Amino acid sequence: MARNDLTPVLARPREQWASKIGVILAVAGSAVGLGNFLRFPGVAATNGGGVFMIPYFISLLILGIPICWVEWSIGRYGGARGFNSAPGILLALWPNRVSKYLGSLALIIPVGIFMYYVYIEAWCLAYAYDYLSGAMAAYAREAATEQEAVAAYQRHFADFVGMGENGFLVRGSLQKSVVFLVIVFIINFVLIYRGLTKGIEMFSKVAMPLLILFAVMVLVRVLTLGTPNPEQPDKNILNALGFMWNPKTGDQTIWQALANPEMWLYAASQIFFSLSVGFGIVLNYASYLRSDDDVVLSGLTASSTNEFCEVCLGGLITIPVAFLFLGPESLNKDVLGSSFSLGFIALPTVFARMPVGALFGAIWFFMLFLAAITSSLSMLQPAIAFFEEAFGMGRRLSVTCLGMLGAFGSLLVVFFSKNLLALDTMDFWVGGVCIFILATIEVTLASWVFGVRNLRIEVSRGAAMRIPGFFWFIIKYVSPTYLLVIFGLWVYYNLPTRIQDIRSMSSEDRGTVLLILSFLTVLLIFFGLLINLAGKRWRAEGRLDGLTGRATPEPRPTVRERSVIP
Repeated sequence: MARNDLTPVLARPREQWASKIGVILAVAGSAVGLGNFLRFPGVAATNGGGVFMIPYFISLLILGIPICWVEWSIGRYGGARGFNSAPGILLALWPNRVSKYLGSLALIIPVGIFMYYVYIEAWCLAYAYDYLSGAMAAYAREAATEQEAVAAYQRHFADFVGMGENGFLVRGSLQKSVVFLVIVFIINFVLIYRGLTKGIEMFSKVAMPLLILFAVMVLVRVLTLGTPNPEQPDKNILNALGFMWNPKTGDQTIWQALANPEMWLYAASQIFFSLSVGFGIVLNYASYLRSDDDVVLSGLTASSTNEFCEVCLGGLITIPVAFLFLGPESLNKDVLGSSFSLGFIALPTVFARMPVGALFGAIWFFMLFLAAITSSLSMLQPAIAFFEEAFGMGRRLSVTCLGMLGAFGSLLVVFFSKNLLALDTMDFWVGGVCIFILATIEVTLASWVFGVRNLRIEVSRGAAMRIPGFFWFIIKYVSPTYLLVIFGLWVYYNLPTRIQDIRSMSSEDRGTVLLILSFLTVLLIFFGLLINLAGKRWRAEGRLDGLTGRATPEPRPTVRERSVIP
């Protein structure tokens, strides 16, 4: 008999990961994305190169890894008590009527990011197709200089995404970027519909090794370029690598450069994007672990895989190759502007001049597509888990509901295409402000409400290695303080500028921003109302009975058991 989509959630078998390597690759896949290969190189190059890596690794040590361990441990803790969604997990962590509402951010963040991220994912697949078909080379065929080639690819990108004016979705014939968006949507939802093990885990097991293989292929090609132009011997691969890793401070000393708070803001923000902490995704993924599955080594392995892709692959490919063909003068904030410029405008110019550039261009953008889709697959899972456990929905119905919601948000981004303003607004508020707030909530609740003692008990369960003692001091005191300071500085430096930018916009652009903000507000209220209904359902079902907000220590072995332990 087919299972009804409204079968009570308590009567269904609980989903779990099929293998330890599967969950590690799935979590690493959710973190490894466009931020590693596009955002990180651009941010590092325009913020001092080697100098930027100092606050970057400090942020990794006191924010990234500690919060990653927190999310893995409290996610598993909530899962062992029957909750897979952030509202339920935070309620299990802190049995209080307020706590479940704090989890609404862990639903809106991944869903909101999915709405525009999947569109960028479609760009990558379309560019890979254009390289294979030979169309990409034709866009700059008439260019006589590098500057003309960059301008040609800039015009192509602007036309491709409809940056000239709004209404891109309905203007003229069906646009190529929209066609590829439909293709990417179908791929995403087929895999999401197949579930945790048969969809996300299975795809991650194939896509992650393939992604790393393609990245290594491009990296080997970059490292063997030597000196592409004999007339410019300074543009060689060693100087290109040096540009990425040597400190560039201009007239300042390293200490003066490090005194710039904006650099620390960029570093902390990059760590959030790098490890997917503060997104609510790891929280959900960890809830499907068994109660004695290791979270310490698994979390560290997933983080290390991501850092390898970001620092050792993304950092050694994008900037050095742009340095070799476009020169160091092109790698500054005034020229690059954004990571989109580097990825979709500057690099096509590079591949046009590189021997066998069409092949490596196709490999590069297909690799970006793989990186993007391993991330986008994870973004709807937290909300799907919430619909399933809160209202007894089956996967088919929950995926359908999220699909319609995601499609509507994506259509807003595509329709309001002028200067990518809708996309930028969503990225700023959802991918910026909300992530900082959620990360602060998680680490504060875990260390101060749930308590470090309970956290240590939970983390130690099934652990193959111990967390060094100083990390507990970092988790309780340093990480929350650092987050609050960084978030305060982030608001201080960005919010007034953003408000001033909105005031100085044309009425059309200001209307676009206000529409997107209104949509996000309605989305947050919508999830809040659903969480309220879910809380009443959980209480009626007795699922809140026995929640203590305390970890249960593993039972000590009896004398007889101790006598046989080797």
